[in-house]
Amino acid sequence: MSTMTATQHTSVKDFYRDRSIFITGATGFMGKVLVEKLLRSCPGIKNIYVLMRPKKGQEVQQRLRELLNAPLFDKLRRYRPHELSKVIPVAGDITEHELGISEADQNMLIRYVSIVFHSAATVKFDEALKLSVTINMVGTKQLLNLCHRMDNLEALVHVSTAYCNCDRTDVAEEIYPLSAEPEHVIALTKVMDARMVDDITPTLIGRRPNTYTFTKALTERMLQSETGYLPVTIVRPSIVLSSLKEPVAGWVDNWNGPTGIIAAAGKGFFRTMLCYEDKIADLVPVDIVINLMICAAWRTATNRTKTIPVYNCCTGRQNPITWKKFVDLIFKYTRMHPPNDVIWYPGGQCRTSTVMNSLCRLFQHMLPAHILDFVLRLKGKPSIMVGIQTKLHKATQCLEYFSTNEWNFSDDNVRLLGEQLSPEDRQTFMFDVREIDWPSYLEHYILGIRHFILKENPDTLPAARSHVRKLYWIQKVVQMGILVAVLRFLLLRSSIARTAFFSLLSIVLRVCRMIV
Repeated sequence: MSTMTATQHTSVKDFYRDRSIFITGATGFMGKVLVEKLLRSCPGIKNIYVLMRPKKGQEVQQRLRELLNAPLFDKLRRYRPHELSKVIPVAGDITEHELGISEADQNMLIRYVSIVFHSAATVKFDEALKLSVTINMVGTKQLLNLCHRMDNLEALVHVSTAYCNCDRTDVAEEIYPLSAEPEHVIALTKVMDARMVDDITPTLIGRRPNTYTFTKALTERMLQSETGYLPVTIVRPSIVLSSLKEPVAGWVDNWNGPTGIIAAAGKGFFRTMLCYEDKIADLVPVDIVINLMICAAWRTATNRTKTIPVYNCCTGRQNPITWKKFVDLIFKYTRMHPPNDVIWYPGGQCRTSTVMNSLCRLFQHMLPAHILDFVLRLKGKPSIMVGIQTKLHKATQCLEYFSTNEWNFSDDNVRLLGEQLSPEDRQTFMFDVREIDWPSYLEHYILGIRHFILKENPDTLPAARSHVRKLYWIQKVVQMGILVAVLRFLLLRSSIARTAFFSLLSIVLRVCRMIV
């Protein structure tokens, strides 16, 4: 209690001074940004322990070196390299008993850790329920057991998702009751084999679209029942995209969510998707989510409550953008900053009809893919385009539920937390989504995909732009050729069509003469 009183009016930066942090999921997209931000903006931190799974032929120390050598940590390596020595790997696995952490390392964490950030999870929407339960639920349960033993724990921040309650239209910052009990689901997946679990999955998840949102909802309920006296808080981001500002605008390092689809659209071989343009696309930059998590831990430690605070980290209420505007801006900046080796002029359309979308996918995706693969085989090269289109189709099917529905996420707790920060903290740990300028942000997102995902040098941009301009005129020529072919076919078939064609041509010529 004395610690809470002392930190009641402490700034966020000072609160983290001399404290040790434990992070699960530190090698993931959000986890990396969290580690970097804590080191850069809270220089007084004592240590950051990160749970890492040893990989075949690669120890955790080697994995840590690879992590800290990533472009994300360039600023720290350049200006404050000593901060990187504060990151200490802890060998373990979220799916194993006691997280696979040795007794010595457990004792170290129990003794020294004050703040825990739990972001480890499977983010695959179509993950098998058995594995999703093991990672998202049982892993969290094992972490809770460890936290209950920690001597100085002041905050446990659990990363959930805004869509864990996607079976509701209006989603408040609260934990909702479920028809299934977490313990029952865990028990079922333990006693049943994988095939039996797969068979009952549709019945279990009900109106939810996938196992990811289902297990995330169950995990929140489990936290509610098993937290006890622990200081727990939940942060629920919506669709997380590249960074807004920190440590560099546009940073992104994975193909998840819309990123892979946007990269394919930029290359010219993705052109149609089921999406309702008037619906709100609830997208949020990764650094805004991380800043909120850091501040949520501070608030939880300095203002203990009997219930678990929940923060919906979303943009739809305060700074909405529709799917139409999002798609239009994405194509605008993709054409301005195109990747190398674009196959066809970037373009496409959102479809509201499943039948029309399927037809367009057949003629705009699969047919060209088969033709390109045939050409590749003739050249003695491996055929890859059909495989890429199959993967893209699978990714779009996972996203269609979110691009054809809309939710009203309450974010009162997020706004209240922002008001409780000092002006300095509000600037250092900015999570006010009203500050997102969507055109500027999405331009940096496109540049980030080009640089960090596709690994393309900025020096190649002029040549890429020249290539896309050529593709634009080639597309126009092809479209004109198709139009001429259609008109010629109609002219041969119908005297009415011929009359209409020549009347239209006469009008066009008269207009041209008037202009001259």
